[in-house]
Amino acid sequence: MRFVATFHTHLSAMRTQRALSAAGARAALAPVPRRLSASCGTCVRYEAEDACLACMDADVDRVYAADGADGYELLYENRA
Repeated sequence: MRFVATFHTHLSAMRTQRALSAAGARAALAPVPRRLSASCGTCVRYEAEDACLACMDADVDRVYAADGADGYELLYENRA
């Protein structure tokens, strides 16, 4: 499946990208899609069997499932 994770900080996005890659997911830093908001402007797009929430840095904002038609389904929101 394909996912998009948004973050409060660029450093958090970088840490998560590294953690996802180390866990075997294909992950890359990218600009946040216009219809999704994030304070740092950087997201991680990744492909994995599941959302890999254990790999997320503490400053993750939201995690979405992404389909090929540019649609997004909210899977997780950090309420901290």
